[in-house]
Amino acid sequence: MSRRRVGLLVTCLVDFFRPQVGFASIRLLEAAGCEVVVPDIQTCCGQPAWNNGDRGSSQKLALAVIDAFAGLDAVVAPSGSCIGMLRQYPAVLGDDHSRRADAVALAARCHELSSFLVDELHYRPGAPLQPNDEAVTYHDGCSGLRELGVLEQPRSLLAAAGVSIREMDAAAVCCGFGGTFCIKYPDISGAMVDDKILSIERSGASTVAAGDLGCLLNIEGRLARLGKPIRVRHFAELLASEAAASSATRRP
Repeated sequence: MSRRRVGLLVTCLVDFFRPQVGFASIRLLEAAGCEVVVPDIQTCCGQPAWNNGDRGSSQKLALAVIDAFAGLDAVVAPSGSCIGMLRQYPAVLGDDHSRRADAVALAARCHELSSFLVDELHYRPGAPLQPNDEAVTYHDGCSGLRELGVLEQPRSLLAAAGVSIREMDAAAVCCGFGGTFCIKYPDISGAMVDDKILSIERSGASTVAAGDLGCLLNIEGRLARLGKPIRVRHFAELLASEAAASSATRRP
């Protein structure tokens, strides 16, 4: 069977703030047997424009993404939020748009990273040769959980890699980021992220992980302002670190 050619949608936040998440995603997809393509003409998915009523800009960005990822077997992003937006492209273009069929085709082959690894590729990281005693709690981003049904997939990958998971009591509660929500309603957003941090602390974990960098930046920023020592990582970073550690251990 030929290798699946997978296009990585890096996402704006990963590109600007934490590119190591993109590199970690590539390593995981390659470990799962994929040929990874990163189109250099990719743009923003268009979600900020769409959520704020700018349909014209949303359509231009949707067409740019459709063209950038044409001809690939799948489109994958380390973000439920951005993949949720790609799946809305048929609505963004509308029923009468000449490229609507292309939008429908793209929506059918785009996936959040952990869902693609688990549900499509049945990938399972090898168990680490050395135990990792770092306790991790997992935050479920709203888009991944509610739009895409991402829940067990990242947890199963982390558990297979030997990561100890301590569930928090509010894992599925919004962190208050919500894209432009945190800008429009800063007081509400601030109260929500404070509640999230209390839940993280109650778990006793030293690291909080998630699958959307927007959530992680929001949580990490508040933790830093409060002087909390809890680490914040994308699940792809944790998995790639485990894979690298295991590989290094196997060397003669």
